[in-house]
Amino acid sequence: MLAQGMAELLSAGELQDVLAFENPNNDSEPLIKVVPSFPDSSYLMKHKEHAPFYAPQELGLIEKYTRENKAFQLPKALKNSLGRRMAQAFRTAERQKDDHQGISPLFILLIMAIIAIIVVFLLDISQDQKTLVLAILFGLSIFYVLSSAASGLSRRMMPSMQKVNFRVIVDNSGRITSPFVDATGSRAGALLGDVKHDPLQTGGLGTPAHLRVEAGAIHKANKGVLFIDEIASLKMNWQAELLTAIQERKYPITGQSELSSGALVKTEPAPSDFVLVAAGNLPDLQHIHPALRSRIRGEGYEIYVEDSMDDDENNEEKIARFVAQEVKKDGRIPPFTFEAVQEVIEEARRLSGRRKKFTLNFREIGGLVRAAGDFASEEGAKYVDVEHIRKGRTVARPIESQVVEKIVEQKKEYQIFPTTGHSVGKVNGLAVIGDAFSGIVLPIVAEVTPSSSKSGGKIIATGKLGVIAKEAVENVSAIIKKYTDKDLSKKDIHIQFLQTYEGVEGDSASISIAVAVISDLEGIPVDNSYAMTGSLSVRGEVLPVGGVTAKVEAAYDAGITKVLIPKANVKDVYLRGELKGKVKIYEAENILDVLTLVLKDCPEKKKLLAEIKKQFH
Repeated sequence: MLAQGMAELLSAGELQDVLAFENPNNDSEPLIKVVPSFPDSSYLMKHKEHAPFYAPQELGLIEKYTRENKAFQLPKALKNSLGRRMAQAFRTAERQKDDHQGISPLFILLIMAIIAIIVVFLLDISQDQKTLVLAILFGLSIFYVLSSAASGLSRRMMPSMQKVNFRVIVDNSGRITSPFVDATGSRAGALLGDVKHDPLQTGGLGTPAHLRVEAGAIHKANKGVLFIDEIASLKMNWQAELLTAIQERKYPITGQSELSSGALVKTEPAPSDFVLVAAGNLPDLQHIHPALRSRIRGEGYEIYVEDSMDDDENNEEKIARFVAQEVKKDGRIPPFTFEAVQEVIEEARRLSGRRKKFTLNFREIGGLVRAAGDFASEEGAKYVDVEHIRKGRTVARPIESQVVEKIVEQKKEYQIFPTTGHSVGKVNGLAVIGDAFSGIVLPIVAEVTPSSSKSGGKIIATGKLGVIAKEAVENVSAIIKKYTDKDLSKKDIHIQFLQTYEGVEGDSASISIAVAVISDLEGIPVDNSYAMTGSLSVRGEVLPVGGVTAKVEAAYDAGITKVLIPKANVKDVYLRGELKGKVKIYEAENILDVLTLVLKDCPEKKKLLAEIKKQFH
């Protein structure tokens, strides 16, 4: 959308048509000629040979716009570019030439028929002689018909061989703004240009090289914007060629396949003066050509795009405008009521995952708008209302969210995580999978056992943990050693993330791990009605984490109504309207707050908390 907006801001008055001409000296090196798509009167004065391509009224219009400094409006007024006009004029002249060349085959056949009548009825010769003459005439007629048909078929199959001596490879007819070319996913030929293969390369039957030239996206985007999403997917050598096109502002076209006859052809450089807008993800930076990145930084900008915007009236209006645009673009969605638009705005707040912010992930918002519109259309409703938005939310979900729903159903059925009572060494943690929109309950179990090694105790964590999750487990061990009076040198601490087939990454399960281990180590049960999330520093401070809204909603969907989160995240929680008041949020600043809330009241708990308080003070 940004790239398209940039293209609309650029002037269309500088557009250029590109023509490929035959090179009389070397057929493998076609000539390139550039003409302005919509020339002003000063250009036509210098190049009088181009003036006949315009009607007198058009010439008057060009002169008027030039005089009034409105040449940028010529694309809208003229429509057909100069390159197309030249090609049309040339084809018209060739057709007229064909119409005046040669004798009509019907006329020849008529003459032969008259001769045959004269031979049969007027000449006084023997019957054998008449038969011989008629046979000769018939044979000549058949030969003439076949040769004429073959000649016509040859012209139809290869009309360009003898007639057309140039080809328009970039045509800006009908364009009223600078070109916007989306080259996402393009192969080398589509991106850099190509020369088609010619199977008939000898015997005078082949198509001339200049008629097989195809412009690439870099040429079609000349004087406009070239957009490439996932630029790291381009091969390194393609990126190097793209860099050359950017640096030189022109790039020759050659065949991209080594097995094609087009590989023998290389044109003169064709213009490729464009603004490149490329997009990708942070992990992809290592796959972008270093020289290309250097060029971008030297002459342009590398920008990290925000994923949220401020929650204010101005941005509320922008979201409402986006909803209206989606309705108009779809063409089948009924209009939204004011309340429905407000519900979409609420969803934008919820998806941001941050206080006083709106999400900028408009693909998700657009999916919700279309899903709600589908429900309204099915019901034959005149307007999309709040209920349609809520129904749409149930289907406009990512795959991860749908997978989570199945996982939760299975775990609840087999009681993988309890939601009532108390358990020693077992905690209901919370996590997100895929993205920050899909939360899941993450049962964690800890068991402290005598060491299996003479070298000392170990911490053993299982459950498909990622690098950061493993480091978080190591950090938690420092807290356990600090806040308990147990000797861990001869004990192994086993930590299991139950049935985490989807994997675990990040440190947001730190407080859950600490609670599970301390619970088993001290023999103090944990209240199963709580679910929790939060990172821990080695000093016992509870640090903020991401995706808290999705995690809280996942806890509720699993039947848990008490959720413990970092104090810094409290204002980041923005629940769906139907969940407000149904989930109780507890906040924690440090490990002492966590243990005070979730451990079962007992003498051992009082003793443990008293010891930890000494450490904090």
